[in-house]
Amino acid sequence: MPYLTLKDINKIYPNGYHAVHNFNMEIEKGEFIVFVGPSGCGKSTTLRMIAGLEEISNGEFLINGKRANEMGPREREIAMVFQSYALYPQMTVYDNIAFGLTLQGVDEDVIEQKVKNTARILGLTDYLDRLPRALSGGQRQRVAIGRAIIRKVGVFLMDEPLSNLDAKQRVTMRSEIAQIHRETGATTIYVTHDQTEAMTLADRIVVMKEGYVQQIGTPYELYFQPANVFVAGFIGEPPMNFVRGTVKGGKISFGDNAIDLTKKLGGKAAQYEGKEVVFGFRPESIELGAVDGAYQFQAMVELTEMLGDNTNIYITVGEEKAILKVDPHDTPAIDEKITFSVPVENVYVFDGETELVIK
Repeated sequence: MPYLTLKDINKIYPNGYHAVHNFNMEIEKGEFIVFVGPSGCGKSTTLRMIAGLEEISNGEFLINGKRANEMGPREREIAMVFQSYALYPQMTVYDNIAFGLTLQGVDEDVIEQKVKNTARILGLTDYLDRLPRALSGGQRQRVAIGRAIIRKVGVFLMDEPLSNLDAKQRVTMRSEIAQIHRETGATTIYVTHDQTEAMTLADRIVVMKEGYVQQIGTPYELYFQPANVFVAGFIGEPPMNFVRGTVKGGKISFGDNAIDLTKKLGGKAAQYEGKEVVFGFRPESIELGAVDGAYQFQAMVELTEMLGDNTNIYITVGEEKAILKVDPHDTPAIDEKITFSVPVENVYVFDGETELVIK
């Protein structure tokens, strides 16, 4: 039996705004699930419904097979870590971590043992006597996480916990959260708009847009088997390149280059004659130069960005723009005309109307 079950969950506010539409998912005990999507997609609202902080308008939420819609947050045995840390400024790190157990009337000796063990996991042993203002942003976030994990609840919910940290701190905290999950084995649901966080942390990712679930899958599945144009463009950095065009004679145009869809779709290409399709390829899936059997294109280099391990090349092909990722040693000059190839197996074709991938 799944540990958490969301059946046709909807959130409709009194003003009629429909924030979440028919959310369905089963979550196993110990999974690390990440909700990802742009601002306003419904991911935090869904998290708050799971926490009991938002009422579920329609649908059913089950914990271990038991209906939880009417349960309060405390009854659900859920701990939440917020974006803002929400620490008590007048309390030491020790007291902040211990606060939940103190409220429950847990014996002081037990609290001390649990706080020290939690501090060891989080690398906070040397900071237990300090006040939050004496800590860095990353250390404060660890204290907030510590206050959650010390309670040994069934589910941890994290709402954009790293958004207030700088880039270096986010990378460090990301690895620490992954390590904490491995040590605790807790079921975790994590909300972020950052697809890098989603890809590096999740067992499974839920991609959302405008209140609808677009796809649920492992990081590998979302990256290599995107269900639609939105997922393909959202997952991956730089994003997937897209070329829209109407099929004529089994082909669409990419600038002066003809894209023969029969290479990818075979006889199925005839079903899209006269219809719009979207041709997609990832920046890193290309090869500079002509490769037999691959799609070949010519383009003008507009800009290059040397990033150390790779270079991003911004190109124009006719009226179309695209980004290519290449080895820095192969970086072409700006305004140079280049040829590049995309292997057929690295190409995606989507229905122009539904934006669903054509298999």
